[in-house]
Amino acid sequence: MSTYILRITTTEEGRRRILEDSDVILRTETEMGFADAQILGLYAVLGDIDFVAILEAEDNAAAARFALELGVRAGLRTTTLPAIPIARLEDTAEHGNPQERSVSNVSGAGSS
Repeated sequence: MSTYILRITTTEEGRRRILEDSDVILRTETEMGFADAQILGLYAVLGDIDFVAILEAEDNAAAARFALELGVRAGLRTTTLPAIPIARLEDTAEHGNPQERSVSNVSGAGSS
């Protein structure tokens, strides 16, 4: 399973639904019955988005299907971001892959 971050903004319809039932997003997830994707956490946030959800899904296709269906059913707009554990980035740097060097290694390049 992979982890994704869903950035969620509400449509006019979605705002109405949330005012009527504050659990509409989680209730919609339950009604969808996806076996290959589930919300691990849901947070209301301040700023240019309304909610952030932490999603676990089998793969990119499952995450995309989940986000699309959640958006249609609950009146939401979503942006799905794959979340890469920082340890994976550190493992790559330790193995010396020149395509993925850390910023500290690159910042000194070209200076005398």
